[in-house]
Amino acid sequence: MAKVKLNFRRLSVPEKIAKARQIVTAITGNSSFANPTPPLATITGAVNDLNAAYTTTQASKQAVKTAVADQSAKEDSLDQLISQCASYVESVAGTDETLVNSAGMDTKAPPSASTVPDAPSGLEITIGDHDGELDLSWDPVSGARSYVIQQSADPPSATSWGHANTSTKSRATMGGLESGKRYWLRVAAVGAGGQSGWSDPATKIAP
Repeated sequence: MAKVKLNFRRLSVPEKIAKARQIVTAITGNSSFANPTPPLATITGAVNDLNAAYTTTQASKQAVKTAVADQSAKEDSLDQLISQCASYVESVAGTDETLVNSAGMDTKAPPSASTVPDAPSGLEITIGDHDGELDLSWDPVSGARSYVIQQSADPPSATSWGHANTSTKSRATMGGLESGKRYWLRVAAVGAGGQSGWSDPATKIAP
């Protein structure tokens, strides 16, 4: 008996839609397959439903992406203005901490010995905006200046981890991944005292 090589579950959503439509077209009117199971109309309906859902999802992702970019720009603008205000307060107050506090601002603590930051927690992986992309996010770590990310193929082992990316924020996007392949990822914080331990790993199949 001939075995069908399908690998359908490993395809991206657009590839599944195209492949399913190809199959329906090929079987339609094919006398060798007079009574297909499930009926071709059922498959076509499922294809149309998935295509509509995919279109809606892509539109939603673009809307979210635009909104996030707008928020980020406004956040950067406010950061810059408050930084300028802090410089003004410093120039007026000099070494008078009470005067600084009266402006609603805190003063820096005296220098202390640098400590290694805690390992990040709350690592989550979600599907990115494009095929071969995964988005990572985790809880910010106090004292972290940057973060390093490692990835591993499935299954991970003590020697399978390798450098994958760096980020100055508690999020990152991994691109250029192989669609349908499972990846394991973990993150560590880097501060003045050195690098933390690694977070608990998380895993996801690249779209």
